Amino acid sequence: MAKTKKKKSKSKRKTGLWQLLRRWLLRGCLAFVAFIGFFILLFSVVNPPTTHTMWTEGSRLDRRIDQEWVPIEEIAPVMARAVVAAEDARFCQHWGIDVQAVRAVLDEGSQRGGSTISQQVVKNVFLWQERSWLRKALETLITPAVEMIWSKRRILEVYLNVAEMGEGVFGVKAAARANFDVAPDQLTARQASLLAAVLPSPKSRSALKPSPKVRKRALHIADGAATIRADGRAACFED
Repeated sequence: MAKTKKKKSKSKRKTGLWQLLRRWLLRGCLAFVAFIGFFILLFSVVNPPTTHTMWTEGSRLDRRIDQEWVPIEEIAPVMARAVVAAEDARFCQHWGIDVQAVRAVLDEGSQRGGSTISQQVVKNVFLWQERSWLRKALETLITPAVEMIWSKRRILEVYLNVAEMGEGVFGVKAAARANFDVAPDQLTARQASLLAAVLPSPKSRSALKPSPKVRKRALHIADGAATIRADGRAACFED
């Protein structure tokens, strides 16, 4: 009889501990959702002051990174189109996750990423760069929420200001000045395409001294930018 009571007591303690753990896990998840939700709402109207990537890059270089925010109205429209053509041609047609692009990557067995501009914004603003299943899972969960609250124009505006476009150079304003000594609203189609061509590998590619590979990619981007303007795929982020 005493042994039975002891077993029941142990069982109750285990059940109690498990319920307590579940309760705290649930609270932790709800707190995380509320935390991220707050910043998604905040950054829909307030510009992110910095990102984890900017902070880590500044620490690595042991100097201040080059970045200055500029509204999308003060960026040459061809720059926005060039970035979309280079990184996410279906930007106006998906809800944050481009299922067609993901399927294409899987079918090709390619090593390239299938991330949309929206996913890259989430990664840059809310998460970190290092690849991991946790980061990718969080990115996949947060991206639809950003798409629901932010406009496509806002997503692209943030991307154009936080994307790394050279070693220690973040955003189109700093990149336009560093490479061509012009304001972002003065960028030509060629200059915009060269900056967009640097995006996949900003530390090893240069818009100022482009390699033949970068020049070739820039030509394809320029054609793509003209195409998405003509066929209406730029409508969601242009006035």
